[in-house]
Parts: sequence; structure tokens; C-alpha cells
Amino acid sequence: MYILASGSPRRKELLSLIVPEYEILVSGCEESVPEGTPAEKVPAILAEQKALAVASLRPEDTVIGSDTVVVLDDEIFGKPKDFAHAHQMLRALSGKRHFVYTGVAVAEKGGVRSFVQKTEVEFYELSDETIDNYIATGEPMDKAGAYGIQGKGSVLVKGITGDYFNVMGLPVAETARFLGIVK
Repeated sequence: MYILASGSPRRKELLSLIVPEYEILVSGCEESVPEGTPAEKVPAILAEQKALAVASLRPEDTVIGSDTVVVLDDEIFGKPKDFAHAHQMLRALSGKRHFVYTGVAVAEKGGVRSFVQKTEVEFYELSDETIDNYIATGEPMDKAGAYGIQGKGSVLVKGITGDYFNVMGLPVAETARFLGIVK
């Protein structure tokens, strides 16, 4: 049985494209990364922690953990703490290119393996009014980088290079191959 170690509605939706039946068991583990870890390695470490936490409860199953970070100039943009923090993030991303890294970890048979997918995203130049109107929708508050490319945040994005689903939180094609579902 596959188990998704995430409560993210986006990951649920995306995993269902490649795995018809699975359970959800949120890890609730304490996430920590050694200081000085390069930004592009952080999502794999966190995904592994989530997958291993759930696998300790369900060792006979295949557990999928995932984590996404937005990175601008080596600074990680996680989920915003409040509206002011969301505004600060979106202001920083305005008119610039940044990277979205999603780590996917699979824990099974007592081991764990992982990969990281990278997508480049470019934002339009954003006015304060546009940023405030977007934040007022509430959409950015539970998303890395304070935006959701699949929702109202789509109007902020000028273009992407790489996997669109990676920006949503689960690189579908690479995950399918990593699980051996697609060869």
C-alpha cells in the first residue's frame, strides 16, 4: 500500500494522477535541517524525515514524503507567518526569477531514497496593490513562497522553465518514474 505522508490538498490531487489507491498519514515530525545546508538539498532532507516518521509506524508500506521550498538568491522562502511576511516575500519575488525545489522521498523495506526536482519561475513586476489584493484572497498563507501557481497566484507568473507540477508541490512525471510506475 502507498501512503502519502502529507496533508497537502495539492499533493493529494497530484499523487492520485499516478497512484489510484493510497492512504494519507501526516507525519507530524519535527522538521530540522543542519545549519549551512545548501537550499537545494533542504527539501530532500525534510521529505526523508516525513517519510521515515510515517514508515516507522507502517514499515510494510511504501511511504511517500515531499517538501517544497522557493529559493531566491540562496534564501529559502517557506510559508509566510502572516500577511506582512507574505507581502515581503512577494515584493522580493516581483520582477525576478527564482527556483522552486521539491524533494520527494520514498521509504520502503527499511530504507529511504529521494530526489529533488528544480523549476525556474519568473514573476511579472508586481505593484503593491496587486500584492495586497492577492494576499487578501488568503491563498498565499499556506504556500511556500506565498503563492500558488495553480490558483489566483497564476496571474503573478510570467513564465516557468521546468515541471509545472513541481511548483504545485509534487513533480508527477519524475515521481511516477521514481516509484517504477512508469519506465
